[in-house]
Amino acid sequence: MVTNNLIPTDEPETTSINNKTLNIAIFVGKLRNGIWVCGIPSWIFGIGDRSVAGFADGYLSAAEVIQIFISSFFFLTWLFLKPETSLDGNSLEICSSQTGSLELKQRHMISQEYILPFPYVCQIYHLLNLKHLESIHKFSLNNLKVIRVSQVQATNNGGHIKFQTILDSPINPLRMWRQPIVEVDLILHNPYTVELSIPVYNSKRINVIFHALPLTANEHQFFIDIYSDLDWPKPLLQIILHFASWLTLFEDLDYLRILSEKNIDRLLYSGRASTHETMWLFKRFVELYGSQKLLTAEL
Repeated sequence: MVTNNLIPTDEPETTSINNKTLNIAIFVGKLRNGIWVCGIPSWIFGIGDRSVAGFADGYLSAAEVIQIFISSFFFLTWLFLKPETSLDGNSLEICSSQTGSLELKQRHMISQEYILPFPYVCQIYHLLNLKHLESIHKFSLNNLKVIRVSQVQATNNGGHIKFQTILDSPINPLRMWRQPIVEVDLILHNPYTVELSIPVYNSKRINVIFHALPLTANEHQFFIDIYSDLDWPKPLLQIILHFASWLTLFEDLDYLRILSEKNIDRLLYSGRASTHETMWLFKRFVELYGSQKLLTAEL
């Protein structure tokens, strides 16, 4: 939200012009991007049509091979001609607050909300335990491995940890767009909010915000918000992210049930937690909030 103190009150005409400039830039960017997106299925149809026609008689002539090759070449060229969707430096300088809010809104992909019949502490333990990426999500992440923690930093309300992951499986589909080894960020913002920041390619990232709100001692409300600056068609990316979120939550359910049957509160109220580097963020959570009743709120 843009507050009044970010907009000069003594220059209303300048503000109006800036807003119009911003709106025009956004419209032009969306128009160019829309034309580019519409061109993709057209090229795919053209290549498919030429291929079907070429194989209809059982063999490919030299002319048909050249036609398919040229069509494929121009299709790849079209993909590399994707227009920039971000505003230029001048527009950002003129309307930094407006564009910042707009960029955040554009990066927001999906929201999901659940009420889960497990203690809130189980969800926090799960989110802050790095090893669950290897075990609980072994199927969805296709044998992704955490190889080491590279950096930890305590903050006033939580902490920030960087860890390296490797794609252990040679057939992992993630290999198509990311490096074999990447550094992931996990941030504890406060007792209820955890952020996972995942690099994808060319400085593009996917940020997942988890918010767990205790309802009773044995129930919590769970929110998932995903943001990304990937240059993919947004509807397609939203479908993929929705499915990925549902799949990972489904994988979590049995693990959360097992945790709920254990006396996990003793890790909090006793002040003891694993000293392994993959559990550093949960240990930080215990140090800050382990003795507070908010963890098992009875509303």
